[in-house]
Amino acid sequence: MDSTFTGYRRENGRIGVRNHVAVVPTSVAGSSVASRIASEAGMQARATPHQMGTTQPDETRAQTERVLVGVASNPNVGAALLIELGTEDVDAGALADRIAETGKPVATLSIRAAGGTRAALREGGSIVTDLADEVGDSRREEADASELVFGVECGGSDATSGIAANPAVGNACDRLVENGGTACFSETPEFIGAEHVLAERAANERVRERLLAFVERRESAARLMGVDIRGAQPSPGNKEGGLTTIEEKSLGAISKGGTSPVRGIVGYGEELPTGGGLVLMDTPGYDVESVVGKVAGGAQVIAFTTGRGSTTGNPIAPVIKVTGNPKTWSEMANNMDVNASTIIGGESLSAVGERTYGKLLSVADGERTEAERRRLEEFAINEIQPTEIAELRSQVPEARS
Repeated sequence: MDSTFTGYRRENGRIGVRNHVAVVPTSVAGSSVASRIASEAGMQARATPHQMGTTQPDETRAQTERVLVGVASNPNVGAALLIELGTEDVDAGALADRIAETGKPVATLSIRAAGGTRAALREGGSIVTDLADEVGDSRREEADASELVFGVECGGSDATSGIAANPAVGNACDRLVENGGTACFSETPEFIGAEHVLAERAANERVRERLLAFVERRESAARLMGVDIRGAQPSPGNKEGGLTTIEEKSLGAISKGGTSPVRGIVGYGEELPTGGGLVLMDTPGYDVESVVGKVAGGAQVIAFTTGRGSTTGNPIAPVIKVTGNPKTWSEMANNMDVNASTIIGGESLSAVGERTYGKLLSVADGERTEAERRRLEEFAINEIQPTEIAELRSQVPEARS
């Protein structure tokens, strides 16, 4: 299979598979205005409304800022507008300066300084139009699969996820890594019960230590809230879908990353290293927040496996839905992109993995996913809870290649 696609070359050298103008609010107070501006601006604009407040603890604010900068810096974004109410601890101007380092056009808008919502909508619409004109002449050029960062996610898992959908996506990840690309999966709570398997695949001792430290930190934070993660999993929905133990769920979950060595592990929303290999990210198990973390890290395309069904998308990165459940494929055909249930019917894992890899390249080349066609664009940022801050302040060893 020819492992090339066409994309938008950015000034910093990265390649985007979409050419969005991102409208990024710095807090929940600007989210509705950002959504209105993007909606009225047309197909090229994408808003990232979120729930984070105007005032946040230092650790939470630093993470929020990292995610907002990362999302706007994603190579799928050609230009960005940052929207603030004007009372936030998060400084839109400072974030804009960090985003501008990528070489893309970026602007800011204060709702207060503009004169309120009505004036902000008018001014914001004009800014987005100008930004869209500035990047509208961008043309696709050929790029190699080695330039892709492929984020993979699972949600609404059932018994078919671990035997069909996840291994098929994992096979596609292995193909991408073999061609020099980068694959990433996350959801640290779903490492639990299989963390020893991932640790054995660590490329070096630093990666192994960092991986186990992230798992321990997630478990410790849960214990502080009186929750036993190992005893609380699988979820009721997972059990209804046929999963019986946390080990069964986790072994199935990690299979979506393939079989490559674990090159590194990064924190939530941190920049994912390019240059090939499998990299993990420390994220919560909540699908929307987990996907956003990987997009903030630079993933241009996401694969989302689901057995029981899901409609989750993302405003910045196309989300490829893969199911191993024949009933879900039949009943939710207009939400699914890849039918991996054929593995249950006898098609080889290799063949379905190749089809999934082909879909990745086609989507990177411009083919719209079902989530894109229906403008399913969920967005949320992980909020660090007070009980987690003490755990976060404990040093987790660095382990990047």
